[in-house]
Amino acid sequence: MIIFGVALTVLVILVVGIVVARRIDGDSANFLVAGRRLGVPLVAASLTAAAVDANATVGNTDLTADFGFWSGASLALGLAICLTLVGLFLAKPLNAMKLFTLGDYFRIRYGRTNEVFASVIMVVAFTILLAGNLVACGYLMERFARIPYAWGVIIAVVLVLSYTIAGGLVSDAYTGAIQTTITVVASIGLLIWTAFSFGIVIPEGMGPFDFEQLTSAEFGAPINWATLIALGIGDIVAIDFMQRVFGARNPQVARRACLSAAALTAGVGIIFALVALTAAGALGLTAADGPVLYQLLDGWAPPLLSILVLSGIVAASFSTASGAILATSAVTVRNIFRVRRPADSERDPLLRWTRVAMFPVVIVGSLLAIQTSQTAILLTLAFDLMLACLAGPFIIGIFWNRPGRNALFISAAVGLVVRIALLAVQPTLYGLENNILYIPNTVFDTTIDGWATLSAFAVSLSVFFLVAWLSPRSEAELGDERDAVEALRLEQSDVLGEAVAAGEAAGDPVRA
Repeated sequence: MIIFGVALTVLVILVVGIVVARRIDGDSANFLVAGRRLGVPLVAASLTAAAVDANATVGNTDLTADFGFWSGASLALGLAICLTLVGLFLAKPLNAMKLFTLGDYFRIRYGRTNEVFASVIMVVAFTILLAGNLVACGYLMERFARIPYAWGVIIAVVLVLSYTIAGGLVSDAYTGAIQTTITVVASIGLLIWTAFSFGIVIPEGMGPFDFEQLTSAEFGAPINWATLIALGIGDIVAIDFMQRVFGARNPQVARRACLSAAALTAGVGIIFALVALTAAGALGLTAADGPVLYQLLDGWAPPLLSILVLSGIVAASFSTASGAILATSAVTVRNIFRVRRPADSERDPLLRWTRVAMFPVVIVGSLLAIQTSQTAILLTLAFDLMLACLAGPFIIGIFWNRPGRNALFISAAVGLVVRIALLAVQPTLYGLENNILYIPNTVFDTTIDGWATLSAFAVSLSVFFLVAWLSPRSEAELGDERDAVEALRLEQSDVLGEAVAAGEAAGDPVRA
């Protein structure tokens, strides 16, 4: 019964995603940024669905049950902080730039070489993000449908790919509305059932007001702060989040949607953390026996509630996976290989090759999910890399004109080297065994966990400021930026202008 109900939800999402794909009408502008015609409800729902992923639900409950509120809730709260910062400071200027991908920003601000360098880092990070969400789907199918884990991963990625490849950001936005509705209703229902069945049980020292989790290394403070900062700041350089920001109708819509999504994300994350604390305190559930949330739903919750919550988890994972597939493929094709749509041609190679690029992305993501089946590690590591390499140059470059190409390239390269080096010597990663890249050694122990994330960011940021001070932008770089802005403006006018005009003639609410 449970798997049938979840399958019905997946079918609805699949059908909606494919049906609205007709709005693409063979145009890459509609495919990548939904014609820049999305309003607050669709953008906010899409952002929330992307934020409340397997990390904020399944990963959250596992870490909370084992280590305390701030270990798990930080996953969702970090994403909420990210959306808040984007809404307050970045959404309006970035939406006003009329970018097609986040890689466009790095080309305009830091030049072609850095566009490619930054794009490669983003593609790697978001392939890891895709893998993390596929892990949750694989475990769900293994436990509730008795489908082997690897096949569960493959089935999930095929379903997500089917509507993403058809409708791009349009399909993502409309399915995101369904996914967010299911997730919010499921979260509230789960909290009410938990409260009436067991009360809200907070084990000693593990609650939201036990601030030792944020002040004492003994209680995991470095790891918890690393999580909050990696997601709160590193996730700002999120190509899937930004793709949705670029698709907003105007800067004001982008800003309001981010702030709305931040509130929803924080609320859902706190609910799942409180449920996990109760599951640990009242029922003794731990992640050692499998995902805590799946144990609770499989052994204790009523079937209808289990269907609703599991549908929400699958829906959220699908949304994040869809956004990761779309944004990663778009950045690969547009910013690494420089494919554009010719303004004087009806053929659109950017659309065609973005769809083609989705296949290697999902293959690599699936293989990584099968090889490293740890949701929280994969998802947080993705933004750990972004924090160490790109977050500082991206955010600071919007508001400070002095840093030039050397500042980004050198700081990102140093941050990448430092983070990979520290990853290789730390036995645990966010409190879990490091089975991604670990070289056994006697120099570093588990106390480096958390500090490695913060140290790589601090080193990279310091290098960025130093190089920016010693080697400011030249007049030639400023001239190249003006040329790049003008080229993007012309592309926007030629390509998207035609799509909007066609949408107005057809009465299409997304394109017009």
